[in-house]
Amino acid sequence: MFYWKGSLIAVAMISGSVWAQDSFIVRFNLNEGMKTYLRANEFDITGINYKTNEIEALLTEAELAQISSQKSAVIKFSFPQNLAVAPDEGYKNPEEILEFVNDIHAKYPDITSIKVVGKTLEGRDILALKISDNPTVDEAEPAILVNAMHHAREVMTPEITTDMVEYLTENYGRTDEVTKWVNETAIWVIPMFNLDGNNKMWTENSMWRKNTRNGHGVDINRNYPTGWNSCNGSSASTSAQDYRGTAAASEPETQAMMNLVSSIKPVFNISYHSYSEIVIYPFGCRPRKTPTTEAVELIGAEIGKKIDYKPGTAWELLYNADGGDIDWMYTEHQVIPFVIEVNSTSQGFHPSYDKWRDKTVLRNRPGWMHLFARLNGPSLQGVVDAKDYQTIKILKAGTSQELQTYKINPNGSFYIILKAGTYDFSFEGTKTKKLSNVDVSKKVDVKF
Repeated sequence: MFYWKGSLIAVAMISGSVWAQDSFIVRFNLNEGMKTYLRANEFDITGINYKTNEIEALLTEAELAQISSQKSAVIKFSFPQNLAVAPDEGYKNPEEILEFVNDIHAKYPDITSIKVVGKTLEGRDILALKISDNPTVDEAEPAILVNAMHHAREVMTPEITTDMVEYLTENYGRTDEVTKWVNETAIWVIPMFNLDGNNKMWTENSMWRKNTRNGHGVDINRNYPTGWNSCNGSSASTSAQDYRGTAAASEPETQAMMNLVSSIKPVFNISYHSYSEIVIYPFGCRPRKTPTTEAVELIGAEIGKKIDYKPGTAWELLYNADGGDIDWMYTEHQVIPFVIEVNSTSQGFHPSYDKWRDKTVLRNRPGWMHLFARLNGPSLQGVVDAKDYQTIKILKAGTSQELQTYKINPNGSFYIILKAGTYDFSFEGTKTKKLSNVDVSKKVDVKF
């Protein structure tokens, strides 16, 4: 551990540490003061470890000097020597993701289809793979969306999504569980989202995070409309790692995700990131919580327990984060969405592929599998005539306390995930129908 109060550290001291161009990873003791200071000064916080009480940031020598010049206390810090400087070649690049998707579809054409959901600034196709028993048909069944790599340097995240694809396709028709999931769900996977940024990460800067807009890039996960530029949870500086762009939804990647979500209206979403071993649910800005917090936070906690990750909002666990995908998905399309930050400060952004890849994907399987289990848990699901009914008001049974107004999907389907309990439901539109004292201790199917 080094102690610094104003004096500049020797360059030799940082040799062998994790660096990108003129920056390097620095580890500090985790406390609210340090977390707040790093965020307020727009330093690049790379990860937090709640088990060891550590927080890490990617800093230049000048930035570290600025932090250490604070007069209030002696700053303790270290340079983690066990983290890799550059990504292991075992991890996938954009070309390998394209090959993977095409190979899976060629091998399993009856249960997969490929959709180009958009193009990047550099002209790469953003691909989504649909897994279903009728992959080319828009069926009235619940959808789940999983995506990886909003941020280019987070190389472990496509390993989670590709493992999920392999597990589902290889076990379809072999296990009753997977066969049921695929037959009854539209499963959408974007294996790698930030293709241009990942290419730049491989070819120019191993710590690159953003897309490649005008050379400086935009943080795609600060570019969604909900809460954009609302709580100091992003930066207006083009050089900042969390630069939000000139306007909400300015980036083609953001638009591609929004268009897909608007089309498929998933019940659940997981966006995989790294690193910190946490499960994040909306909202990103202090002190907001979701109106359906009982269900959202319960499921987040259940996922966290299954994979031994800490659950919470971004502002509880990390810092304010505005313009994120999960806030937009929840607000605009009533998705129950999560960010899962895989790996810890002992692995960083570039873990050894041979040592950590299989351990990480196996550890995370119970997380995404829980979404399928939860589709069959406490909920109200069904199909009605969309000409007659457009919304469903959900009330605490026997009261006028409205808990949620759910928008019925254009095809008349609805999938309302709830905490187990007793509720009243009011289907409303050109017609009205009420269901009272409904016991939602398990999945309840409705059709009229």
